[in-house]
Amino acid sequence: MHARFYHPEKIAIGQSIALSDENKHHAARVLRLKAGDAVTLFTGEGGEFSAQIEAITKSSTTVSVQTYLDIDRESPLIVELAQAICVNEKMDWIIQKAVELGVSRIQPVATARSIVHLSDDRAAKRLQHWQKIIVSACEQCGRNRLPHISPLLDLPEWLNRKKASQSDQEVRLMLSTRTTEGLKNRPQPPADTDVVICIGPEGGFTPEEETAMLHTNFAPLHLGKRIFRTETAALAAIAAMQALWGDY
Repeated sequence: MHARFYHPEKIAIGQSIALSDENKHHAARVLRLKAGDAVTLFTGEGGEFSAQIEAITKSSTTVSVQTYLDIDRESPLIVELAQAICVNEKMDWIIQKAVELGVSRIQPVATARSIVHLSDDRAAKRLQHWQKIIVSACEQCGRNRLPHISPLLDLPEWLNRKKASQSDQEVRLMLSTRTTEGLKNRPQPPADTDVVICIGPEGGFTPEEETAMLHTNFAPLHLGKRIFRTETAALAAIAAMQALWGDY
């Protein structure tokens, strides 16, 4: 696979595009690309463009767009990950690997036992940081559609929104140690049905939070006899769902 670069603007065949400062540095200094090398561009809205490096200078890197390829690497399984926020490195890891595993949407939530507490300003900055991680993960893994990440919400507020949008087109699951019900015991979701999986923080959900989720039609789910860390739980759940119902 050729080096891939995200370009958030419209792309046309024959167009000459100057890469962003970040991509310019990555192409020249990290990948050591040179004029004539093939690269791939994508807008995050589907499909990709084959292109060729025109010129690399100290101030810019330009590429020439050659053809459009209608390539889709999305899973048929639509997964929304609601992840309790955790320390920065763990949260970054979860988001990066969840994108590689094929999630479609990510909703960070603040829970009673969350160790990290973000002010509005810090939450906005973290959201921008997480969006960059999503872009980088898509560049790496070949996805041509950017998963959507929503602003941080308190768990009760997110549940209220879910309660207001009750739909037969969603299967809602929450990870819990208070059940023995596993994924292999659940029927495959019907086609065009989204799966929402909610993962707790380092200390797990409180009993009150689990009750609130049960009242919002979340079914408890167990991933075996061992207790996972929050960063392991999210990725194990997504991988297992992809293996059972998705494209693995």
